[in-house]
Amino acid sequence: MKIILYIVQKEFKQIFRDKGMLRLIFILPIFQLLVLSNAATFDVKNIKVAIVDNSHSMQSRALIEKFQMNSYFAETKLLNSSNEGIEYINKGKTDAVIEIPNKFEKQLKNNNKTSIQVLINAIDGATAGVQNVYIAQIVQQYNQNITLENKNLSSQQNLSRIELIPSFWYNNTLNYKTFMVPGILVLLVTMLTLFLSSMNIVREKELGTLEQINVTPIKKHQFIIGKLFPFWVLGLVILTIGLLIAKLVFNVPMLGNIFLVYLFTAIYLLLILGIGLFISNHTETQQQAMFIAWFFMVIFILMSGLFTPIESMPKWAQNITLFNPIRYFVEFIRMVLLKGAGLQEVLINLSIITAFAITINGLAVWSYRKTN
Repeated sequence: MKIILYIVQKEFKQIFRDKGMLRLIFILPIFQLLVLSNAATFDVKNIKVAIVDNSHSMQSRALIEKFQMNSYFAETKLLNSSNEGIEYINKGKTDAVIEIPNKFEKQLKNNNKTSIQVLINAIDGATAGVQNVYIAQIVQQYNQNITLENKNLSSQQNLSRIELIPSFWYNNTLNYKTFMVPGILVLLVTMLTLFLSSMNIVREKELGTLEQINVTPIKKHQFIIGKLFPFWVLGLVILTIGLLIAKLVFNVPMLGNIFLVYLFTAIYLLLILGIGLFISNHTETQQQAMFIAWFFMVIFILMSGLFTPIESMPKWAQNITLFNPIRYFVEFIRMVLLKGAGLQEVLINLSIITAFAITINGLAVWSYRKTN
């Protein structure tokens, strides 16, 4: 035990002597959490829309006014012809073109039915889908107003209607920061501990100090525990700082048991440190370790469910995510913080992470050779 404490003490001194390492550990995660949480949004704003009004009627002007008053549309440009609209969308001057037919008002009065053409730049399919929803909502709202105007009072009373009253649970204001901040915090804790642990032992190899340690009577498990324990502590410190920022800056609700979050994180960090140790055992330079760690991190992040729902992925991709530790942590932290889930609800996540941690650490310790 005393030997482990000496190694831990040596590691902490080494970390705190390196000013660059301190900035990497403490300042960058805070900066990234603040910036990414504000930048990573699913809202589509400042949409540029061009409208071709062939009707020039009171009804068409009322519809155009709806778009001009909507805060999601930054610019509403009026054009003279559909060809001009196509030219605008080809040159990237507008995101969508709406063409109102010349008999718009007449058809509304006679048939109570008409159609308008909407062209949307769909290079970014997800953004185009959201823009289409915004436009459809405005047109639907306009439709309701027209319907009410065309009905007399008696027919309105006889009109059967289904009124939809949504109730949003666990994030009633649909604030994307409430959804994203816990997930980004998971990424930062994972990335930092994985990179630091994977490069730490390799750094000893490069400096030649690993050979000096190997000739000492220090046992393998003492060396590994002493090397990884400081990063386990730093991971929990980063989590604490991140949770404070999430609460104080972004007002993320924390409905669940915070000690459960720490318990899960403590086991999760063992898993990540095990992966880092495994990588360092099979690499000779910090550059190799960084590339391999980054390779796995990109896959883990994109298939974690943070940005894209796992349910929307193909079946084979969903099966791969079953081996992704970030997936379980992202699910866990959202369930506990936002939903107030207890141990029973997240037991499956905790069990899987524990099994992964035992397996990967077993492999990492087995593959570590003191004669390296």
